[in-house]
Amino acid sequence: MLQKKIQILSEEFYPDVLTIRRHIHAHPELSFQEYNTSAYVAAQLEAIGITNRTTMAGTGIVALIEGRNPEKRCIALRADMDALPIMEENDTSYRSQNDGVMHACGHDVHTSCLLGAARILHTLRNEWEGTVKLIFQPGEERHPGGASIMVAEGVLEHPKPEGIFALHVFPHLPAGTTGFRAGQYMASADEVYITIEGRGGHAALPHQTIDPIAISALVITGLQQVVSRKSNPLIPSVLTFGKIAGGFTTNVIPNKVEILGTFRTMDETWRYEAHKWIKEFTEQTCAAYGATATVEIPVGYPMLFNDPELTTRATAWAQAYVGTENVRELEMRMAAEDFSFYTLHVPGCFFRIGTNRDDKEFLAPVHNSHFDINEESMKTGMGMMAWCAVNALQDS
Repeated sequence: MLQKKIQILSEEFYPDVLTIRRHIHAHPELSFQEYNTSAYVAAQLEAIGITNRTTMAGTGIVALIEGRNPEKRCIALRADMDALPIMEENDTSYRSQNDGVMHACGHDVHTSCLLGAARILHTLRNEWEGTVKLIFQPGEERHPGGASIMVAEGVLEHPKPEGIFALHVFPHLPAGTTGFRAGQYMASADEVYITIEGRGGHAALPHQTIDPIAISALVITGLQQVVSRKSNPLIPSVLTFGKIAGGFTTNVIPNKVEILGTFRTMDETWRYEAHKWIKEFTEQTCAAYGATATVEIPVGYPMLFNDPELTTRATAWAQAYVGTENVRELEMRMAAEDFSFYTLHVPGCFFRIGTNRDDKEFLAPVHNSHFDINEESMKTGMGMMAWCAVNALQDS
């Protein structure tokens, strides 16, 4: 039985996947700088015996595993490889050796699980039909998203997959569990850059200045009305500012203030309407106080929509693989994922694997300097990726 063979191989290959994960975790690289990670992945694929591979998006790798009748059908599996600009605070033998860079979002886990799944699928290649396309992607954490570049360079062609899967660590669930949500799952994400220019001067003489700091406070507060009073209250939206830069000291009013933020929503029509409102409100508020504003909102990741049919089938496969009691329905999240670029072109399923230990350990959230996982979760991760691939290939 193929399921049992995959489960056995997940156990057998786990020690090697553990070593891979710890190596990648100890040597993190930022978005679009994953040169050593990419070379390491290529070496691991070579060791498995997977030689049909190409490079995309600078550091991305695309590889093919062919089963029997490889032209019959193609399914893709994707993992991201980049890390975050965070100083790791964990005290482990495999903590980051690159100061200020950390795999705090689990991409080291994703890459390791895909390498484990690749080894499983290659080992069992005479027991399934079709082709599995492996996508090791750079730059998920940075605009414009490595997925958008890989799609533009043809990652979904030659051969074109009929579906694509990706997993993500989830510290809110224990290892051994999986989570799925059909339809809308994650928000779109656009970056917001605002520059307010006034006229600086002495802090004791504000009437002789146009104070961009005071105006920025009005803009930030007022822009919350765009979300709360301009959008349909049934549409989830978030507008958050994460950086304000301006000024020098206590007694000087500066000439300029820069504000950086993010806008996220679950509705693509409202998304672009909100861009207009953000721009108009900022410009008009600044003009009312004699300042000028420059507003840039580069379009980021689209909303992530899990194909309902594919996700429903994958949920059933997971129930067979880990047990119905270990499969959870996920709630919508306002976080974003550039996996959404793939799902604009082919049906996709983005699912979660639990990574904590008995809801007691490894509870730090992603993007946190203390994030880590119960590494036993990778058995589920690599097994589920292989299991989804073979089922999707044989399920008409």
